[in-house]
Amino acid sequence: MLIACWSPKGGSGTTVVTCALAVILAARSSPEGFRGAGRPGVLLADLAGDVPAALGIPAPTGPGLSDWLAAGADVPVDGLARLEVEAAAGLRLLPWAAAGAPSGPPGEAPGGGDRADVLATVLGADSRAVVADCGSAASGAGLALAAGAHLSLMVLRPCYLALRRALAAPVRPSGVILVSEPGRAVTRHDVEDVLGVPVRAVVEHDAAVARAVDAGLLATRVPRCLERALRAAA
Repeated sequence: MLIACWSPKGGSGTTVVTCALAVILAARSSPEGFRGAGRPGVLLADLAGDVPAALGIPAPTGPGLSDWLAAGADVPVDGLARLEVEAAAGLRLLPWAAAGAPSGPPGEAPGGGDRADVLATVLGADSRAVVADCGSAASGAGLALAAGAHLSLMVLRPCYLALRRALAAPVRPSGVILVSEPGRAVTRHDVEDVLGVPVRAVVEHDAAVARAVDAGLLATRVPRCLERALRAAA
């Protein structure tokens, strides 16, 4: 299954939600996981460029998805597997680009148009669960994955401006992950009424999440508040 996480507006917490979702699924897929012992691992595709930093792992040094997209038909489809790096127990990462590489805007690459559709097809056919951080899925490969995913999750803050962007988004999501903030007037029911899709999880604002990311612990220890919120979506 391909699960694409994206947002119509930057700063919504998409990368943290995506990483946590992938780590939770990876824990379930391992023999020690709380469900589904012996299932295959999880692949995390980074199309926003911030996943290594959010997970607290070293930035990859080899080529990434931006190189594969830019190469076009010169690089075979099975070359994707050679880009994967270990991120955590049961979790493999397809990085966007090597550290310091001039890769252009996240989610986009020169000549990546048709190749983006190929990427969506290949990841959708992977035998593992694939979770993709599509960032702001307005164009490029992020848009292709958000549109072609089995489960397309819009990460949204309960903000009037974000809701306006969501209505104008080029992709219709399967559901919404609502990153709640204290004092907001927009509710879960407002989001469901306006967008016409279910809110699959509500992530409450909690300083423990920021502390886990800042300490580089997200790959090994998802805060309990975040895990509880995302279990249903996972």
